[in-house]
Amino acid sequence: MAINVTKTFLPPIEEYQKLLNEIWDNGWLTNNGDFVKQFEETVRNRLKVKNFLAVCNGTLALQIAIKALGLKREIITTPFSYVATTSSIIWQNCQPVFVDIDPDTFCIDPRNIESCITERTEAILVTHVFGNPCDIESIENIARTYNLKTIYDGAHAFGVRQGQTSLLDFGDISTLSFHATKVFHTGEGGGIVSKSLDINDVCAYMRNFGHDGKYDYHGLGINGKMSEFHAALGLINLKYFDKIIQSRKKITQLYDLKLPSLSKQVIKNDITYNYSYYPILFSTSNILNKVVNLLELNKIYPRRYFYPCLTNLPYINIETCPIAQDISQRILCLPIYEGLSQSEQLKICEIVDSYV
Repeated sequence: MAINVTKTFLPPIEEYQKLLNEIWDNGWLTNNGDFVKQFEETVRNRLKVKNFLAVCNGTLALQIAIKALGLKREIITTPFSYVATTSSIIWQNCQPVFVDIDPDTFCIDPRNIESCITERTEAILVTHVFGNPCDIESIENIARTYNLKTIYDGAHAFGVRQGQTSLLDFGDISTLSFHATKVFHTGEGGGIVSKSLDINDVCAYMRNFGHDGKYDYHGLGINGKMSEFHAALGLINLKYFDKIIQSRKKITQLYDLKLPSLSKQVIKNDITYNYSYYPILFSTSNILNKVVNLLELNKIYPRRYFYPCLTNLPYINIETCPIAQDISQRILCLPIYEGLSQSEQLKICEIVDSYV
């Protein structure tokens, strides 16, 4: 059996079937049904945030965030993220301005931001890479100094806390992905967290075609609603989230023990982490390729997140970000998921260690 970089957690089907029966009985499949409302309330309580909206995916969450803040020009962002972070900016007719990353955290390096701010700069949109927090304090200070909006792409950051505060409770807006590959998922889905009730309301209108009641419109909108099926799956998966985190923590600890000489992402001590990924850095891309080839021969399929660097996208002007470009050539995420056995993990470590 193949070992992939991740495996989607699925709860007992009987639990999901029970909620499906309720959906069948009431005949309400979408349009802000009871399960969506329950899901939003449950997530708000769990994350201890004021405002949370469920949407159909994490990419649309970013697009709505940009639109809701009225951004139209330059947005400073990171080249080391999934393509959706950049494509959402361009999709909204804004211009991404790449700033290089910190070589230890893999997140945007705030020391490089100010030199990239121009009279056209309106916002900073950055990713908590692999759930590892950006230097939020520095970014927020820069944003206040230059009167910029801040959006945090928290696609990997569900459940992560900095001190006692959810990582999603920062900035003007934080966005989430609940895609099936995420540590917490609804199959497909996403979320928007905002501190401002006004921004929350604007996002709520936007995800529902701009509707303000049955026949009036608040403004321009799109169909970004989450269905009852996805919300129901999310409600069940939330019950297993702590168990999943503990399982992934044990896997991480074993990797750390067996692969001590490999360079890894630096995570601060005051972070409550969610162990969403296990990235490692090789000394050269040549060694990485040899390891990947050998793993795949053994039906083990890691993933090169985030490769290639987003500076290589064909629809943007090339910008030099040497650290991000270098790391993207040498980084590999090893398999980590609920149900990965110790024997499977030891086999992975043996293959990786043979090239270190």
